[in-house]
Amino acid sequence: MIDYEYLKPKDLEEVFSLLKSYGERAVLIAGGTDVMVNIRNKKLAPEALISLRGLEDLAYVKKGEDGYHIGALATHRMLETSSLVQSELSALYDGASQVGSVQIRNVATVGGNICNAAPSADTASPLLALDAVAVLRGPGGSRKVPLTEFFTGPSQTVRASDEVLVEFEIPSEMGQFGSAYHKHSRRKAMDLPILGVAVSLKIEGEIIRDARIALSVAAPTPMRAMEAEAYLKGKKLSDDVLIEAGKIAANEASPRDSLRGKAWYRKEMIETFVPRMAHKALERLKNR
Repeated sequence: MIDYEYLKPKDLEEVFSLLKSYGERAVLIAGGTDVMVNIRNKKLAPEALISLRGLEDLAYVKKGEDGYHIGALATHRMLETSSLVQSELSALYDGASQVGSVQIRNVATVGGNICNAAPSADTASPLLALDAVAVLRGPGGSRKVPLTEFFTGPSQTVRASDEVLVEFEIPSEMGQFGSAYHKHSRRKAMDLPILGVAVSLKIEGEIIRDARIALSVAAPTPMRAMEAEAYLKGKKLSDDVLIEAGKIAANEASPRDSLRGKAWYRKEMIETFVPRMAHKALERLKNR
């Protein structure tokens, strides 16, 4: 049994003070659904857990003139039940609603899911496909990092040890896109994904004006398939075009063999689900 202090600061300034005092001996904890598992598996052995649960002002989902704002302490259940997320950020709804059980979603936070930086994170691909930007705050102020630059490796991010992820910003233009995410797993029962595919599309008439394709469990970090996106832009919408985009995305990916799936299988599933999620995104866009 690992013995640690449990600290519950009331505001960010107190968080920064505790981080300065404990340094690498402390770990931030939000919902705890990842951290506690890592402690139990002896991947973490902190002297102190600094809880962010008291920072209730970081739990929100809202839309402003400058875009969408999602607090890092918003739970997956908040995202799942938000009519704004369901209608305008549909891929994020898809991802959040498939995380664990309802009990897990009631406590697990989107900020924790992203900071854990697992290649299989269910909200990573949707946020990437929605051009999300991570807002980090530390003693020296705030900085914004596009999510495409946030992940540096498995379980690694650009977040400094004295920084806290406080918010995700999504550009207002993404409300003009249709989006969808598919979690490909062996069973529909709290399983980690074999693969995750998120697609967002902007259409004018029959022309694809803009596109985002994001993949999880397809590389050491969640990734954007930039070449496939570039291929789609300006193309006339057709099944052949979407199928080709799936092939390009599969070639961009660098999955590995694991107990959950072989690399070749993941590549074939990318080819399959990129067109499917594109069609689902377009269907949602038409039904708004």
